[in-house]
Amino acid sequence: MADSSSRRLLVEVCNARNLMPKDGQGTASAYVVVDFDGQRRRTKTKSRDLNPTWDERLEFSVHDPDLMPGETLELNVYNDKTMGRKGKFLGKVKITGSAFAKAGSESLVYYPLEKRSVFSQIKGEIGLKIWYVDEPASDASAGTSTGTAEKKGEAVEETKVEEKKEEKKEEKKEEEVKKEEKKEEKEKKEEKKEEKGKKEEEKKTPEKEKPKEAEKKEEEKPKEVSTPAPATPVKEPHQYSGDLEIKPHMAGDHNVKMGSYDLVQRVPYLFVRLLKAKRSGDKPVYAKLVVGSQSVCTRTISSGEWDQVFAFHKASLTATSLEVSVHEEKKAEGDKPADHASLGTVSFDLQEVPKRSPPDSPLAPQWYTLEGTTEGSEGCDVMVAVWIGTQADESFQEAWQSDSGGLNAHTRCKAYLSPKLWYLRLSVIQTQDLRLPSLAESKPRPVAGTELYVKGQLGAQVFKTGRIILGGASASTSGNPCWNEDLLFVAAEPFDPYLTIVVEDVIAGKPVGHAKVPLSTVHRRADDRVEPPPRWLNLIGDDARPYAGRVHVQVCLEGGYHVLDEAVQVASDVRAASKHLSKPPIGLLEVGVRGASSLVPMKVSKDGSSGSTDSYVVVKYGPKWARTRTIIDQFNPRWNEQYAWDVFDPCTVLTIAVFDNVRYKQTEPGRDVRIGKVRIRLSTLDTNRVYINTYPLTAVHPIGARKMGEIELAIRFSCPSWLNLLQSYSNPLLPRMHYVKPLGPTQQDMLRHTAMRIVSARLARSEPPLGPEVVHYLLETDAYTWSMRRSKANWFRVVRCLSGLAGLVKWIHGVRMWTHPPTTALVHILLLVIVFCPQMILSTLFLYLFFVLVWRYRYRTREPNGMDPRLSHVDSVGPDELDEEFDGFPSSRPADVVRLRYDRIRAVAGRAQTLLGDVAAQGERFEAILNWRDPRATGLFTLFCFLTSLICYMAPFKILVVLMGFYYLRHPRFRGDMPSVAFNFFRRLPSLSDRML
Repeated sequence: MADSSSRRLLVEVCNARNLMPKDGQGTASAYVVVDFDGQRRRTKTKSRDLNPTWDERLEFSVHDPDLMPGETLELNVYNDKTMGRKGKFLGKVKITGSAFAKAGSESLVYYPLEKRSVFSQIKGEIGLKIWYVDEPASDASAGTSTGTAEKKGEAVEETKVEEKKEEKKEEKKEEEVKKEEKKEEKEKKEEKKEEKGKKEEEKKTPEKEKPKEAEKKEEEKPKEVSTPAPATPVKEPHQYSGDLEIKPHMAGDHNVKMGSYDLVQRVPYLFVRLLKAKRSGDKPVYAKLVVGSQSVCTRTISSGEWDQVFAFHKASLTATSLEVSVHEEKKAEGDKPADHASLGTVSFDLQEVPKRSPPDSPLAPQWYTLEGTTEGSEGCDVMVAVWIGTQADESFQEAWQSDSGGLNAHTRCKAYLSPKLWYLRLSVIQTQDLRLPSLAESKPRPVAGTELYVKGQLGAQVFKTGRIILGGASASTSGNPCWNEDLLFVAAEPFDPYLTIVVEDVIAGKPVGHAKVPLSTVHRRADDRVEPPPRWLNLIGDDARPYAGRVHVQVCLEGGYHVLDEAVQVASDVRAASKHLSKPPIGLLEVGVRGASSLVPMKVSKDGSSGSTDSYVVVKYGPKWARTRTIIDQFNPRWNEQYAWDVFDPCTVLTIAVFDNVRYKQTEPGRDVRIGKVRIRLSTLDTNRVYINTYPLTAVHPIGARKMGEIELAIRFSCPSWLNLLQSYSNPLLPRMHYVKPLGPTQQDMLRHTAMRIVSARLARSEPPLGPEVVHYLLETDAYTWSMRRSKANWFRVVRCLSGLAGLVKWIHGVRMWTHPPTTALVHILLLVIVFCPQMILSTLFLYLFFVLVWRYRYRTREPNGMDPRLSHVDSVGPDELDEEFDGFPSSRPADVVRLRYDRIRAVAGRAQTLLGDVAAQGERFEAILNWRDPRATGLFTLFCFLTSLICYMAPFKILVVLMGFYYLRHPRFRGDMPSVAFNFFRRLPSLSDRML
């Protein structure tokens, strides 16, 4: 691409908002420095403006367009030191090359300014437009380049002269500022000397204190602080052309890490590449490879050019030689059947086969003359390359593999990408000039009483607005009804061609008219600051009404949201849809799928005497899905495959699932059977450490939970910058639009299920397809459906979280009852310390927490945890409850079974209803004491409040707290067995339970 065209990157620095004042006078004189691909540009300085506007376009040359997605554009904002006393950092923005837009699709995006360190005080945002332009380099331009060289040279010389003049002006300004600062320093020094002389005469200070005063003088001297640019100092406005270290993008390390295969074992394979055969005839031929008991044939081709690669697992080889033979097909003639004449054989000693590692160049094939030709056949030569390699060899992915079913497409390892999802917002404002369809040909249609609604359709998604009845006095129910409602759809790239808008007439039962909006013309926005342009669309009716009115709408693709396609608690990606809002990755996640052990038989023979398992693994993180190859008929398969992902947020979840392959041997599409699943949260992993562990695979079936085997994984989370990793914990989990214009829970759940269906349908159309059952299992589609088992598990999780509070209450009760007298005595002393030294409360509390956390660090979990069957309560539920969990919606079970389950849910809901009533009753008692529902009780409480106020006014507060604490902690000998007066009084207050029907 670099030979046929050149690429330019254009960055338009528009403006900035709400910058941090840094000049000591409440303002800032800001300028911007932009670095890209070893080039540096700078804008002009806007003096004393916290909302500066530059509107300057900076141009960069892209040296290698193919590597541009891995480059990083770094933008730094500084306060100009020539306009104030110090040059200070105002913020920075880093944008990856994958977020650059092509010319024509650029838009103004406001990026929040980031901190340089954790302790930086930065705020504000900067508006940028970034796009690139590809310019073809034609021969004519090369021929005329000599004619324009002189003009370019003159322009360059003129710009250099101007740059030198501006530099000299800047230097003069700096020199004048320095002279003024030196004068001020001299005056201050003279004043200080006079003051110190007077003090020495009056106080006769000793000579030992003079060095300290000199040190103070040096500290008080104003120091010149250079502009904290990321590289060498910038001089306005000439371009920077020096050496600048540009760190590679994380994705640039992808190939290195994946090719290294350092997390898995390197398994040796015997590779055989058959290119072609050379012979005199033109009959169809095929080649046959034989290694011990294993044999495989190439496809039959008349030209004799196969270009196929075969990979034999070396551990399964029982022979010491490889035989390659070529056969010629002969058609049947008369009564003679078809024959396969041998053209010869060549043998290779496996002990003499060379070894090859991926860094080495591919082994060149050679011609070999075949021996042992049959009678009546001519000689033949074959071009073959034979070597010993590993699964890291570049030929392994497309090779015929002896342990994974050969060339079957359903057994190959593949990587899939989820489609990029957007929210499509349709804002229906109003309709005008509607021409309603007639109910009968002879009768005109009255407008009053007509009920209308607007329907939007995108693919299979259909959403409707509320209904409006015409004929009212308000503007919204007149002849031009107004809705002002938003309809949200999920759109996937590549988009559907049209969004259809239909105005429906409920009474007539037919549409008033429809309009189509091409999605290619829809506005894309990254935040809510830019309003989408409104548009009027003409409604197309039936043949009698070619013009049925018009509708006023706003349509836009929301790029500021993250479209959730998986359960929130197991989300692996939270980035916004718009690439303009994407940030560089903070780390790299590498997963090595080593193998599995003790897998149960998933396929059983007809007589039940034997079984088999054809297993593969699917790893999902972010939009990337990695599927290993299928190991045929092994209960202890070894995959030894390694994959890598960019990490943008550490608080995400990695999902690994194992399946039994059913599709590869069926002519009709089947469903792969789930074996088990493992989820690992990245925030529980130490950085730059390799975890090699075995995780149990437990699957829940309608008949119960069962351990299906174990999987061995190697995981490494690499992070080059600790500051970026720690800073991510202070950022919001979801993009900004989720908090500025939040979506309702019901709407969010509906859109999530729609996104799941879209992702499942797109991946099912891949080749080989990733089945819907696989996608649904990893995306946790049934996470929000009713399950008695999950309800029990969640209840016990709540109880477990409250157990600490319950333990504290139990401990306080033990202290109060003097179960351990020394502890109670210490609590009395602690009460006195807290009352008379209240300033020590918070410091003591946080210091105690500090020591507790430091003590518990040694008992932390050393290895990442997988799935927990005990936490999931898979053993505490019955078969009927599990069958209910796997029942679809609507239920497909018999009526008596559904009635039994309904009665069980009613019993559970009844207990929950009683609990809610008790909680409501306690709150109503508090309201009753203030509303005089019981006049005597409220009167007593009023008198109590008055007497208490007098006592608190007259007695010191600390003495009251000590007396109340000692009274609460009094010995059981001085307390009774009955409830306290306050408790009895509160329980007698009325609630609203007696007024319910």
